[in-house]
Amino acid sequence: MTEQSTGRLMEGAPDPDTDVVGLLTAQHGWIRDLFDEVERTEGDERRDAFRRLVRLLAVHETAEEEVVHPFVRRSVDGGKDIAEDRLAEEREAKEALKRLDGMDPDDPEFLPGLLALRSAVTEHARAEERYEFAQLRRLDDPGKLAAMARSVKAAEAMAPTRPHPGVEGAAKNMTLGPLAALVDRTRDAVRKAMGKDG
Repeated sequence: MTEQSTGRLMEGAPDPDTDVVGLLTAQHGWIRDLFDEVERTEGDERRDAFRRLVRLLAVHETAEEEVVHPFVRRSVDGGKDIAEDRLAEEREAKEALKRLDGMDPDDPEFLPGLLALRSAVTEHARAEERYEFAQLRRLDDPGKLAAMARSVKAAEAMAPTRPHPGVEGAAKNMTLGPLAALVDRTRDAVRKAMGKDG
């Protein structure tokens, strides 16, 4: 996430360039920061911050669906249930995000919807950190964690930049993700050419 890579990292935190847990945890921090920015701004600033939030959430969740959840499903006791719970949370968040994405950020219903989404996303991130990232950390295999970080970055480079509810999981992302990503990135390029962010 190059546009977010200037986010703050805690001293002693794993290097997000070589550690998948460090990378995804840092992104959770950037997501919180973007929620803060959307909440405290108005008008065009809020619109721009929300576009960045939508983009980050979309690519972040896609990468987790393609890399983290499949690993947990096949490598952790009870991993199938853990991964299914995270996928259900992601589906609900994508539906809420899609509703907000269709609203004007100045709409009186936007901010309450954003606050509800923030609560759900925060709870989801905590569950990932507790039930999935802790399992990844137990690998104690720097090479594996670095390879997974590279896989996450590759998945993010090809991920859709908008929410697509119902496209959760590695298989669906592999089938529908490239087309959705192409459509989203084309839309992003057109909006950018027209002087709109995202």
